[in-house]
Amino acid sequence: MTENPTALVLLAQGSEEMEAVISIDVLRRGQIDVTVAGVDGAGPVRCSRGVVITPDVALDQVEGTFDIIVLPGGAEGAKRLAQSPKVGELLREQEQAGRWVAAICAAPIAFPAHGVFRDRQLTSHPSVKSMVETWGQYSEHSVVADRNLITSRGPGTAFAFALRIVGTLTDAQRMVQVRAPMMFPVQVS
Repeated sequence: MTENPTALVLLAQGSEEMEAVISIDVLRRGQIDVTVAGVDGAGPVRCSRGVVITPDVALDQVEGTFDIIVLPGGAEGAKRLAQSPKVGELLREQEQAGRWVAAICAAPIAFPAHGVFRDRQLTSHPSVKSMVETWGQYSEHSVVADRNLITSRGPGTAFAFALRIVGTLTDAQRMVQVRAPMMFPVQVS
């Protein structure tokens, strides 16, 4: 935990907008300094369902390190994350330094593509399970954390995923403080 945690959220064309926006919003509610970086530049990004989001900065212009790098899913967005040499470089640096990475939905396909986080407990969207299950110890849990890696399943798990990041980078008390006014259910019936 750091006093003023920082997060870099990577946004690529075709990213899943719920996973991106929920992560950004919940982390900011948790007083985490979030930078949204466009993998393909600083221009508007058309997400998987047509929602357009403008990043704060182009990924190529990002400087410094972050406590966590967050990878939203979405089939096309995840594919772009897996193909980006810059994303691979950042993930390798993050892993080697022992800093956090969080990936949701299809985004864990970036791990085998870039040779990072091998043999960790992880999860993903079922549509990419065959691409990641042999890379690590696959789980069907909604959110899985193993050392400095957090993974999750899809849009329906995005709140739990983001809250887990808040609790990891800060503390359980702040996570509860963020969760309560959002009326996040303890269990969905």
